[in-house]
Amino acid sequence: MSRVAAGSADLQAAGDDYEAFCAGVERLTGVDIGSYKRDQMERRTRSFAKAQGKPVLLDYLALLAHDQGELDSFLDRLTINVSQLWRNPLQWQALTEQAVPELAQAGRIRAWSAGCSYGAEVYTLAAICREAASAVTLEVRGSDIDERMIARARQGRFNHADMRSVPAASRDRWFEQLASDWQVRDELKRVAQFEVEDLLACAPTPESYDLIACRNTVIYFKKDSRAALHEKLAAALRPGGYLVVGCSERVIDAASYDLQLVHPFTYRKS
Repeated sequence: MSRVAAGSADLQAAGDDYEAFCAGVERLTGVDIGSYKRDQMERRTRSFAKAQGKPVLLDYLALLAHDQGELDSFLDRLTINVSQLWRNPLQWQALTEQAVPELAQAGRIRAWSAGCSYGAEVYTLAAICREAASAVTLEVRGSDIDERMIARARQGRFNHADMRSVPAASRDRWFEQLASDWQVRDELKRVAQFEVEDLLACAPTPESYDLIACRNTVIYFKKDSRAALHEKLAAALRPGGYLVVGCSERVIDAASYDLQLVHPFTYRKS
């Protein structure tokens, strides 16, 4: 048995191999899957393990500890790295027509894509801000717990499926077509910054952002983890700033964080 699996033996003996598995994965990767809803994540994890011929979770953990390719594959399935440029176009339209022009009156927009995966949301934010407020000083930060996704985001390269919702004018302005994919132009790359970051552990400076997008990230979190993150994101917004969540998400008790729903899945800080 590997050192990682051996370190979890006591928990297994206590009868909870899933908790032992979670502890081992956190030691391997820094990802705390114990913060995700257990029923969904455990069901998916056991399915992954069984598909690899390892129905005993600590046997699967030992495989992850010794096979980087399998560990990468597991993390891809675990962290739901599914995205695309201009995903949910109506949300971006609302930001372009209302939020960005309003925020631009201050002469600067600082935005954060929290849980940015491979960067599609960051470059979409940068593009709509440039299109709606071309002269504004702009900074768009993307963060994600998966360092492999951050490395990919910095490249700014997307396939045809990623591009399927991009308006034609925006596509032609901000992307260069290559042989088999698309490359973000330097004008957008210059305003984009990327960092590896655990949203549940980070401590953003209060009132430091004008616009935060955290979409399709918290739906797998436990209720207390989800509430803690929304409180943290709200605190990081300046008064008048906007928080955008996913189309299957909502901020519970938004008023307690000084947030008001102003458009479906879009909140403004009072």
